[in-house]
Amino acid sequence: MEIKRFTPSQPAGDEKVEQIASFLHEHLEEYGDEKEDIRKALDYALDGDASRGGFILTGEKQSRIVGAVVVNHTGMEGYIPENILVYIAVHGGKRGEGIGKKLMQEAISISDGDIALHVEPDNPARRLYQKLGFTNKYLEMRLAKE
Repeated sequence: MEIKRFTPSQPAGDEKVEQIASFLHEHLEEYGDEKEDIRKALDYALDGDASRGGFILTGEKQSRIVGAVVVNHTGMEGYIPENILVYIAVHGGKRGEGIGKKLMQEAISISDGDIALHVEPDNPARRLYQKLGFTNKYLEMRLAKE
């Protein structure tokens, strides 16, 4: 598997960003978001503004995406982790091959600072995060204003 990295200084073209958004929308399944919201996270990761940015990783086999990770910078170092893992997905037919682990190890390796993520209690990816050293220090609470 080849891991490709896209950043504000090495951006993906519009066609590639659309391909990544479509992949995530399909393979995040019940843990995903609307495609337009996924696209917002991708655009944020590739934004060169000093208060934004991050990176996108894709795992590719024979030029086809088999996994993807999106990390956004928070801009809040010191009191909130510097990075947030927004999305990780592995192709439904390729799960169990270590693709997610390899992508997460690369994401951890290239991140400057700590990484936070949100995971639903029943999401099988939770075990991967724990094996990689992620802990759940806090219980997240949200107020959804409609």
